[in-house]
Amino acid sequence: MATPLDGRTIAMLATDGVEQVELTSPREALEDAGATVHLIAPHDGTIRGWNHTDWGDTFDVDVPLPKARPEDYDALVLPGGVLNPDQLRINDDAVAFARSFFEADKPVAAIC
Repeated sequence: MATPLDGRTIAMLATDGVEQVELTSPREALEDAGATVHLIAPHDGTIRGWNHTDWGDTFDVDVPLPKARPEDYDALVLPGGVLNPDQLRINDDAVAFARSFFEADKPVAAIC
């Protein structure tokens, strides 16, 4: 049985300090709806979440930002927290990556 997002690939752009639940819950919901979700970060390896008042879990980066191609994705999710958007908004590559989704009229979701 087909699900609403079968065949769709979603970019989730985050870095160290992303509010953990704002990464994990949307990612799970998108995957449950049939999407493939790639975690994209400014660096390869892992990023570390922020879990309410302290450091949380680590998450594997699927695609480092320098290798991410916006045309490979159907939509963009920007999880929140305090540290994540503060770090990404001063990263020229992250801003350009996000801007490309708006320019291509693709959906962009910003959490919190």
